[in-house]
Amino acid sequence: MTIKQRRKILNLFWYIVLLIGSLICLLPLYWLIRSSLMDMGQIFTMPPIWIPNPVCWGNYKDALTILPFHKYFLNTIFITTFNVIGTLITSSLCAFGFSRINWKGRNVLFTCVISSMMLPYAVTLIPTFIGWQKLGAYGTYLPLMVPAWFGGGAFNIFLLRQFFMSIPKDLDEATIVDGGGYFRIWSQIILPLSRPALIVVGLFTFLNNWNDFMAPLIYLDNERNYTLALGLQLFKGMYNAQWHLMMAASTVVLLPALAIFVIGQRYFIEGIALTGMKS
Repeated sequence: MTIKQRRKILNLFWYIVLLIGSLICLLPLYWLIRSSLMDMGQIFTMPPIWIPNPVCWGNYKDALTILPFHKYFLNTIFITTFNVIGTLITSSLCAFGFSRINWKGRNVLFTCVISSMMLPYAVTLIPTFIGWQKLGAYGTYLPLMVPAWFGGGAFNIFLLRQFFMSIPKDLDEATIVDGGGYFRIWSQIILPLSRPALIVVGLFTFLNNWNDFMAPLIYLDNERNYTLALGLQLFKGMYNAQWHLMMAASTVVLLPALAIFVIGQRYFIEGIALTGMKS
């Protein structure tokens, strides 16, 4: 057997391993969708029924009309969109300052920002809640959206800073010679060249806000303002025996996040791969 043939056999082996691993990872998703299209009797039948027969499309209508999921969906879209925009703007500005501008104490302050990632969420939870309550923001969307406009998070700043440092600084100097300032460098040079990293930050922010359960649970006290995560928990508490409807509601909540990830996965992988690479 030649080396080329051995290589083909080895590649085939790894393809099969990856295929099996992918099927195992996708099995819970298939089980969710499959159960959402069945009645209660089919879901718990042993041995399991893998293909719904008949397909119960009415589960989705029933699940989404029992509670005002359309309202929860709009609330979640509003919060998520606002936070994605704020995070992209403020985290890129902070990363630009830490990576492209030389100023006294820059590295010390950046170390402090990165150190904040070591603080568990539970440590800052009570002081943060008391602060928002004193400001009269309890029961509003302000605690869920305002923080995104003040730096966008230490991890996002770190990720973008590493990417910005890989862009040649000759571009900055050329812009300054041409009469441009730092804002022009940031908006017309850095941001267009950093699209993969910005998409990664946008994806992370979207998924974190779309799936966020703890913050809305703490700060929202009116059911009209609930997000999808809270709405799904409320649905579970009220109709915990209706598993076919629960699966249908969960599928609807999951699909937008899954679609966003599938659309942006190419940029996601590219952004992670290029972050921190020096040119």
